[in-house]
Amino acid sequence: MNSYRSIPASIVAAWLLVACGGHNDPETLQKGSFTAVVSFGDSLSDIGTYAPATSLSGAGAPPFFGGKFTTNETGDGTPNANALGKVWVQNLAASLGIVVTPAEVGFNGASTRCPAAAVPALAASCTAYGQGGARVTDPHGIGHNADGSGALTVPVVTQIANHLARFGSFSKSDLILVFAGNNDVFIQLDVFAATAAQVQAQLAAGTLSAAQAGVQLSVAQQSAEGVVRTVAQELVEAVKGRILANGAVYVAVIQLGDIGDTPFGQSLPASIRAVVTDLVQVFNSALVTGLGGERVRTIDTFTLLKAISADPAGHGFVNNTVPACDAAKISALTGGAVVDGSSLFCNATPGAAYNTLRAGADATTWQFADDVHPTTGGHKVISDTFAAQLKSFGWI
Repeated sequence: MNSYRSIPASIVAAWLLVACGGHNDPETLQKGSFTAVVSFGDSLSDIGTYAPATSLSGAGAPPFFGGKFTTNETGDGTPNANALGKVWVQNLAASLGIVVTPAEVGFNGASTRCPAAAVPALAASCTAYGQGGARVTDPHGIGHNADGSGALTVPVVTQIANHLARFGSFSKSDLILVFAGNNDVFIQLDVFAATAAQVQAQLAAGTLSAAQAGVQLSVAQQSAEGVVRTVAQELVEAVKGRILANGAVYVAVIQLGDIGDTPFGQSLPASIRAVVTDLVQVFNSALVTGLGGERVRTIDTFTLLKAISADPAGHGFVNNTVPACDAAKISALTGGAVVDGSSLFCNATPGAAYNTLRAGADATTWQFADDVHPTTGGHKVISDTFAAQLKSFGWI
C-alpha cells in the first residue's frame, strides 16, 4: 500500500488564509498542553460508534471489519498505531499526543457509554461524540428507524449535553471541534428532489406550465434554504449557550464541504447538484455570521474540498471520482444486508478475505471511500490541513 503523500508547503500556506473568526482569542497554551480532544458531529467525525454492526462473528463482538465511515482496518475497538482506517479526529488527536475513543458504541437501540473505560487508563478518553447519521437537533437522523432500531444518531445538542452530564463543564485545556450539519442538508435535499420530481411529472403531463413549474421549484428551494439556515442558527446557539457558556476556551467550528463535489454530488442532475451546493453555502453563511464576534474559530472546509476537486494530484490523489469501496463486495460480505456500498462496512486490510476495496483502489491515494465519505488518505489530508490552521491560530 502506498505511503501517505504530504501536502505541499505552498498549499498548506494558502490554507492558512481561509480560517475565519478568531475574535478575542484566548491566551495560547504551551504546545502539547491540550489534555483532551472533544469532538461533536456526524459520520465524518465518527471514530467507531457502530463497530458492533460489523462484527466478524455476527454477534456484535470483536474483531470488527468496519465501524467507521472510511477505509477500515480490522480491529477490536481499542486505539492502535495503525494509520489505516483512521478518521481526521483520530489523526489530529494523535498529532497532539492525545488518545481519543468513542463516547458511545452500539446499534439497534442498544449501546454502551464510554466502553474504553474498561481500561482505567482510558476512562477519560471517551470524548469523540460524533455519530453517523446524526443531525444538529433532530434525533431522527439518517439510518435511525422509527422504532429505535438501526443507527443511534444522537443529535449534536444531545452529544454536548452528554459531555456536560459526564464532566460537568469544559476544561480550558480541551480542544473542542464541532463539525455538523451535513445530514440536515441531505434531508432537505431529499425533500427538494421529491418536489422537483413531482413538478417534472406534472410539467411532462401538461398540468403545469413552464412558468408555474419554475415558481414551484423556486419556492421549494427557498423552503429548504430556510430550514438549513435555521439548523445553522441552532448550531450557533448550541456553541454559544452550551459550549462557550460552560467553560470552553479553545473552540473550532468547521464549515461544511460542498457535497456537490463528492461522487454522490457528481451523480446528480446538474440542477439538483446546484441546489445542494446552494444549501451548503446557506448553512455555512449562517454559521459564520452567527458566530461572528464570539471566541470561536471557524475552518473553511468548503474551500479546501473545492481545491482538491480542482487539483486532486496536487493534494496527493490519483482518483477523486470513484469510490474505493466495492459495493458488490460489501453486499456479498454482509449477505446482501448492505447494498449501497456504505464505507461503514468497508475493509482495506491487505490480504484479508473480507477486504472490500475495488480492484486497483488504494486507501491512501483515492479520495473517497464511498459516495460521500473520505478514505484513510482523504481524512489524512483533512486532518493535516486542520492542524496547520490550528497552528496558524497559535493554538498548537
